[in-house]
Amino acid sequence: MDLFIKLAMLAVFFGMTIGIGLYCRKHATDVNGFVLGGRSVGPWLTAFAYGTSYFSAVVFVGYAGQFGWKYGVAATWAGIGNALLGSLMAWGLLGRRTRIMTQHLNSATMPQFFSERFNSPALKTASSVVIFIFLIPYTASLYNGLSRLFGMAFDIDYSVCVIVMAILTAIYVIAGGYMATAINDFVQGIIMIVGIIAVVGAVLKGQGGFMEALNKLAQVNDPAVSTAPGVFASFFGPEPVNLLGVVLLTSLGTWGLPQMVQKFYAIKSEQAITKGTIISTVFAALVAGGCYFLGGFGRLFADRVDIATQGYDAIIPAMLSDLSPFLISVVVVLVLSASMSTLSSLVLTSSSTLTLDLIKDKMVKDMDEKKQLLVMRALIVVFILISVVLAIIQYKSSVTFIAQLMGVSWGALAGAFLAPFIFGLYWKRTTVASVWTSFIFSTVVMLANIVFKGSFPAILQSPINAGALCMIAGLVLVPVVSLFTAAPEKAHVDAVFSCYDRTVTVSVTDSIGDRAEE
Repeated sequence: MDLFIKLAMLAVFFGMTIGIGLYCRKHATDVNGFVLGGRSVGPWLTAFAYGTSYFSAVVFVGYAGQFGWKYGVAATWAGIGNALLGSLMAWGLLGRRTRIMTQHLNSATMPQFFSERFNSPALKTASSVVIFIFLIPYTASLYNGLSRLFGMAFDIDYSVCVIVMAILTAIYVIAGGYMATAINDFVQGIIMIVGIIAVVGAVLKGQGGFMEALNKLAQVNDPAVSTAPGVFASFFGPEPVNLLGVVLLTSLGTWGLPQMVQKFYAIKSEQAITKGTIISTVFAALVAGGCYFLGGFGRLFADRVDIATQGYDAIIPAMLSDLSPFLISVVVVLVLSASMSTLSSLVLTSSSTLTLDLIKDKMVKDMDEKKQLLVMRALIVVFILISVVLAIIQYKSSVTFIAQLMGVSWGALAGAFLAPFIFGLYWKRTTVASVWTSFIFSTVVMLANIVFKGSFPAILQSPINAGALCMIAGLVLVPVVSLFTAAPEKAHVDAVFSCYDRTVTVSVTDSIGDRAEE
């Protein structure tokens, strides 16, 4: 009976995702519709697409377990940072200006934005290469945690789980494009919210309630980490500096990730951006806050986990092992939802970037829309296949390079793109040289973090802290280099920023949706 419940929930979930993909075929008949949903996606779908692309199984199983173990309940700050910095401020500072300028420049990808904004086709090629190199291993990391959860719930080989998940994701993305991913993200986001609330409540109940669990956590002592009493139940935990690095990388990082920023390209109106900001922030607070809060109690289950041999990914599954079959089924669907939503966003971003920014015109001249759609769909299959192979190789062998590269992907992408993108939206004086500086600095530092980790200062040997450094450094390097290099051509910059010069009356609330009609 227990197995029937689990399989039934999976069958309903899989059937729903495929049905949505087939339903959305009508929205994916041209490049604009396939990549951006026709730039007409509403606030709820956009906000949930943003949130579900943000939080994958890596957060629920990997980060929540790892940082909860290291910092206790103080790890919840990462979730708070994700809500306030990664969602609220990201939408507030980037949402409107991104939507307006990308439509004005007719750019559907981040490399296209860099090319048109800075009048430099070379930037498009370089940023496309960076995205290709670092998004693929990041995509493979989405399968992390599935093996342990499926091992707990089913007697199914990990490879089978990965392949099934990849095939189902490929079907609905190829069929319906961005709109299919957005609608599926909405449904999957609801599952994530309900699931995390139910799981947190059940785990705390099993420990005697919130106050009793907190009291037990205050009695945990680990001299190797800290001699302070009750440190794992404290406000800032045992390592506040390292915790700050986690908050910065996982929060500010979204500002420069192409699969996240691209959500703003597709939203339909200014009013939708205002609503989406609120929805996205609440979603992040519930999901990310709930995940890290849950992980903060991981040390109460230390008798079930051997970190030295099993690693941090074993913590969350150990916490969930005593749940009812129904709740375990909810957790499995939750993790599948988180993984598939992020996977769909990443492969759509990768395929569209490679097709529109590298293959079109540079490798294949005069590609019509039909050919572009065909190539993008084919590349989705290729990228998902590569991610499956990498995930299975990592799981079944001792290859550590892949895992290391996954760890630096977020830092390299966010560090390279965050500052050029923000300054590109706001500051006319931003120069091409400063953009190249940011690209080169971050990719070199993060790759060096893999090869020469031991040569880095102790605090920067962590890819998370190194990634946070790259983002902060970019915010300094871009304005400084811009001031010391030749100013961009005034006529071009004025033409780019003319999209913000529209004069409207106070009563107008939607200055985006009508621009194409003027």
